[in-house]
Amino acid sequence: WLYLCTVLLALFLAVAKRRHEVLLLEGLAANHRRTLDDYPVPLLDALLQVTATATIMAYSLYTFSAPNLPDGHRMMLTIPFVLYGIFRYLYLVYRRDLGGMPEQVLLDDRPLLGVIIAWGLLMLALLYGTDLLQGGAMQLR
Repeated sequence: WLYLCTVLLALFLAVAKRRHEVLLLEGLAANHRRTLDDYPVPLLDALLQVTATATIMAYSLYTFSAPNLPDGHRMMLTIPFVLYGIFRYLYLVYRRDLGGMPEQVLLDDRPLLGVIIAWGLLMLALLYGTDLLQGGAMQLR
């Protein structure tokens, strides 16, 4: 599941990057790279929506069914963070014409960076929080 989520997220970012490149070069895309002529913007928009949906679905299924996760399906609590992150990135791609440099978008957009940090902290708490609490309780005894 984790590999599938990673591949789908990478594909999502790649399609957004390709879309930005085609829009940036407008009619000159074929002069820059021949393959860009094969990607009309409506096709890239559809691919972006499909990869976003597939990423969200794969991650959601991962939180429910991966055997290496804690019992009780607590990882479901991370799904809203992933939803917000994907939706925020789509907003930045469609409304602010960003997406050409995903790493720069990540560093410059505070809400996106904030949700990624919050997701990471929640993941750590869910995966290792009970171990840390039990270890701390053992030391107090």
